[in-house]
Amino acid sequence: MSLARRERHALVKTMSEVGPEARTLCGDWTTRDLAAHLLVRERRIDAMPGIMLPALADHTEKVRRELTDRQWAHLLADIDSGPPKWSPLYLVDSVANATEMFVHHEDVRRGESGWEPRRLSAEDQDALWKYARAIGRTSYGGTDITVVFERPGGDRVTVRKRGPQTVVLRGEPSELLLHAFGRDEIRLEQDGSEADIAELTGSRRGL
Repeated sequence: MSLARRERHALVKTMSEVGPEARTLCGDWTTRDLAAHLLVRERRIDAMPGIMLPALADHTEKVRRELTDRQWAHLLADIDSGPPKWSPLYLVDSVANATEMFVHHEDVRRGESGWEPRRLSAEDQDALWKYARAIGRTSYGGTDITVVFERPGGDRVTVRKRGPQTVVLRGEPSELLLHAFGRDEIRLEQDGSEADIAELTGSRRGL
């Protein structure tokens, strides 16, 4: 079973446990709001473009809000079943949804107090290392700071080469990926000046 599929099932399980009104790391969204977003992304072709295109965002948000009225169990069942065959994401689920499901699973987990990082397999961390490097190269906009990722064991890569000031982010690939996607509930060592770390934290992170 792919990482995307396993994280999807784990996300649904966690959502079911915390309930529809639990907080997430997605701004002011509850788990119900997040569930509706996931269904728009996979099942509403008319509203998908607005996720990435600001000019179409109002329609996308309108559709998402309408979906929040559905029964919680039905929302979860549709997420768990994955993108339908007619969805643009159906054939690329294992690639397009690996980071989506992992990050949003952590958005739910880490929205709860007392969270701890999960112990992931070496295989999963290797996959997330690949994704973290890719997202890191497109993240951290609006800053001239050079960004270096380093994982346990010494693998090290410069994901963003800019000015002479450098911040090294050191930790598991899963944590590096979450940082690149703009999450602050993470466990990383950050080497650099306080000012540079603060600037990087406030930069445009994510896609």
